[in-house]
Amino acid sequence: MSTTTACGPTQDSGYRAVLGTPYVARLLAGTLIGRLPTGMAPIAILLLVRAEHGPLAEAGALGALYGLASALGQPLLGRLVDRHGQTRVLVAATAAASTAFLLLPCTGPVRHPVLAALTVLVAGLATPPLEAGLRALWPVLLPDAGRQRTALSLDSSTQGLVFVAGPLLATGFAAGAGATTALVATAALGLLGTCLVVTSQPSRTWTPGEFTEAVHWTGPLRVPGLRVLFASLIGTGVALGAVNVLALSAAERHHAGWLAGVMPAALSIGSLLGGLAYGRHAWPGAPARHLVAASVGFAAGWLPLLPDPAPAVAVLGAVLPGTFLAPLLTAAFLTVDRLAPEGESTEAFAWLIACIGVGQAAGTALTSLAAGPLLVAAVPLAGAACALWLLHRFNDRLSA
Repeated sequence: MSTTTACGPTQDSGYRAVLGTPYVARLLAGTLIGRLPTGMAPIAILLLVRAEHGPLAEAGALGALYGLASALGQPLLGRLVDRHGQTRVLVAATAAASTAFLLLPCTGPVRHPVLAALTVLVAGLATPPLEAGLRALWPVLLPDAGRQRTALSLDSSTQGLVFVAGPLLATGFAAGAGATTALVATAALGLLGTCLVVTSQPSRTWTPGEFTEAVHWTGPLRVPGLRVLFASLIGTGVALGAVNVLALSAAERHHAGWLAGVMPAALSIGSLLGGLAYGRHAWPGAPARHLVAASVGFAAGWLPLLPDPAPAVAVLGAVLPGTFLAPLLTAAFLTVDRLAPEGESTEAFAWLIACIGVGQAAGTALTSLAAGPLLVAAVPLAGAACALWLLHRFNDRLSA
């Protein structure tokens, strides 16, 4: 099993000390830039189809296909990283994804929807596992347990900005130079971020761990505690996937178009603030206990949105569950690090990311089908509540 036990005397685990550690800031920035396509691509794809006067249904289906393929491709690519190292896998995946983004406008999505769908599928499946790879590097860069926790908090907090900056960049490029340019920028930023990561010494020299047992085809899923954690995070993903539809629905009811973009941004800002606060202190108890506590706050945070509040209140209400999101994810990554079999950490982190992504796709679909503001607002609450129930009910497996 992986471990985050501190070696030697406890070191300063403040943000300044962590960011001052060689390569930490570069890897954080590279991963953030390299993951911008995850936030840009669904909007850029939608804008491309609409620019060709295609139906909104086709645009939405292609965007959903990209998100689902991106989630499902992460465990497979993570397993390849654990077998062959980061450099070859990240470079090959980024090259494939960027090429697909560049080719998508040439397919003529409206005239050739099947060809466009196959291109989007390649772009999604080839999404490089930068986030999982970064989590696998923290024990190498930061042997001290306190610094690892701080880095994970900083990491989990800032990665949420992908879904704030990504859509803004895509719409900005499209408005200024067209939808095709937005996809070119998506490909370029993915290449830039990956280059920053793979040319760094820690990523280049990272070697897969030794396997302590014969690896089953299910990989990390054979560990009972990880199965519980991953299943619960599908519920967390449902809540996150519901936010965009919830915001759009509220914006239309209240005739406040700005709400569609501001509510998801408020959730991400809450996550940033909550994660930074969580990472500043060494909290008592095991990460499994932190998971349950953060899940309680995350689930309860959706309650103020049930009565369909006024737009300003809805924005403040979206900050509340976001405040518990980054601590929840940080505790989840620490739990994965502790439970993952030796030599399979990247795949285990990738499964975590994939399960959240699958939940997001399900949450978006369920919220789109819900009738009335109460049911729409109930979807994220239900997802978060299911996650809490699983974590509480099977907490002993997470602590084993």
